[in-house]
Amino acid sequence: MKQWKGYGNSAAQVIAGLFLLTAAGCAEPMSNTQKGALLGAGIGAGTGALAGGGKGAAIGGAVGAVGGAIVGNQMDQNERGRRYDDQYEEEQRRREYERQRLEEERRRDRRYDDY
Repeated sequence: MKQWKGYGNSAAQVIAGLFLLTAAGCAEPMSNTQKGALLGAGIGAGTGALAGGGKGAAIGGAVGAVGGAIVGNQMDQNERGRRYDDQYEEEQRRREYERQRLEEERRRDRRYDDY
């Protein structure tokens, strides 16, 4: 079993490399959830590798990925909420503009009816 002793860090490097390839291979921009999971996994795997070798890297990577995904998902939800609010306000402005335009049109029509 002594022949496997130095492979703990290699496993962590392979895991980190796979995460980097996955991130680089994406055609669309990554969401905050994905970025958080990737960053958390990398940090967790690195910290785990320093603390406990290969097993620590695996555990740290998994825990870091979950934690990063949770934080990133919360950021995504906040952005969606802001976009929704912006769209709602824009729709309200558009409706108010349309209401004023129709009111002005009715006034013009009444002026022509008076002649």
